[in-house]
Formats: sequence, structure tokens, C-alpha cells
Amino acid sequence: MGEAAEYMRDDEEAAAAAASKPHFVLVHGIGGGSWCWYKIRCLMENSGYKVSCIDLRGAGIDPADANSILSFDDYNKPLMDFMSSLPDNHQVILVGHSAGGLSVTQATHKFAKKIRVAVYVAATMLKFGYLTDQDIQDGVPDLSSFGDVYEVGYGLGSEQPPTSAIVKKQFQRLIIYQMSPQEDSTLASMLLRPGPILAILSAKFKEEEEEGTDKVKRVYIKTRHDHVIKPEQQDAMIKRWPPSEVHILDSDHSPFFSSPFVLFGLLLKAAAASV
Repeated sequence: MGEAAEYMRDDEEAAAAAASKPHFVLVHGIGGGSWCWYKIRCLMENSGYKVSCIDLRGAGIDPADANSILSFDDYNKPLMDFMSSLPDNHQVILVGHSAGGLSVTQATHKFAKKIRVAVYVAATMLKFGYLTDQDIQDGVPDLSSFGDVYEVGYGLGSEQPPTSAIVKKQFQRLIIYQMSPQEDSTLASMLLRPGPILAILSAKFKEEEEEGTDKVKRVYIKTRHDHVIKPEQQDAMIKRWPPSEVHILDSDHSPFFSSPFVLFGLLLKAAAASV
């Protein structure tokens, strides 16, 4: 009987230890999906952390067509539904990559009490989304120096603004994954989907919680060799809405492929600092 009780106590202690570890929620950028995080997820789960990877509307295995997604609320609904489903006393480390930063910011406006720290990885970090020309200049990728790189879709008709876009296959490695292993950029070229750019550009937020989004600790992970959200754009967003910490990675736009171990370490550091 004493031995059984000891086993039960060990199980309870193990469960308590697992419950005390941070819960990471990872959000992809435009055209990506939860698959982007496979290396980070593996590292986290092997270390005993709980990890949830979200597919936004029209991304990953979500069946929606990007050309049918016309509002940011619709696009970001999977994340907002997930946050809503969490118990009121549950806190997560919310991580957004690239345009996923907009998803994270919207969540901080609505679910500030459920977010222990918000981490922006090479991400768009604008407090209220795209309200001004400056917001667009700082937060929207400008790939014009590479030439005609986009394939666009016109879900509302050819006379209306495009509803979706994807970087053409021949440019993807050059622009998004230039420092990443060839296997990962090949995988990405098979899995990337058009992103709902009209919906993403409509992202505009307002304070919904009394304590506001500034009560959520923010960490920015800057990517030094980024061709998508250029370092000077990242610097501009950091200056306008300063986070509590900034880390710099010698990586391309996709550090979850090119620098997974360093990124993993920085995410754990952000989680530890938020206790």
C-alpha cells in the first residue's frame, strides 16, 4: 500500500511540474501554417513544455480559400476562439511570426489577462494595427527590390484590390529562407498557401480590456538578415512601441528553420523572465 501511495505521489508531482511549465502558443505568418513551427515544437515538447500551434483561416490545413477571407476578424478567428476557450486563470506565452504579430496584438487587446508574455519574432508589432501611412510603411513588407515577386488573386473581381497573394516559387528561397536548410525551404515551397492580404491589411484594433494591451509584457526578436520585414522596419516598430526586451538573431526571416536552437533558447528566456 505504501508503495502504491508513493507511485501516486510521484505521478501527482510529475503532473504538477508539467502544469507549472509555460504553455506556448505559436502563430504563423502570412501564407504559412502551424507546420512552420515543427522544429520548435519538437524541441519544446521534448523538454516537457505544452505547445499549441494555430492554423489561421485559409492557412495550413484550414480548408478556407484565402480569396473568401475579407476581414481580419475572420482570418484571426481560430486564435481568438482558442484564447476564448482557455480557462480564465490560464496564461500562455503567445508567439507570433511575421504577420502573426498582428494576430498576437489583437489577442493582447482582448485577452490581456490570459497572456503572460507576447513574443514577436520578425513580426509586425503595431499597437492598433494598420491605422496610418506610417503603420503601413513600418509593418508591410516591401519586396519591390526583387522585382515582380507576387502571384495575386482577385476574389472580388479584377477591377477590385487583390484579395490574396503568395511569393512566386522561384523567389521564395531567395527572399524568405535564404539562410535556412534547403530541405526546409523545399518543404515550405510545397506547403505555402496564398495569404488573405486584403483581410490582413484591414487589421485595426481598439482597447477592449480595462488594463489594456500595454499591461502585457512584450519581447521582440529581431532578425538581422531579414528580406521580408527589413531590420530598419523592425527597428521603427520597436522605437514606436517599445517592448521590454529586444533580442537579435543572425537569421533570415524564418529563424524557426535557420536558427531553431537559438530561437528556442530565446523563447525559454522570454518565458522565464515573465515569471
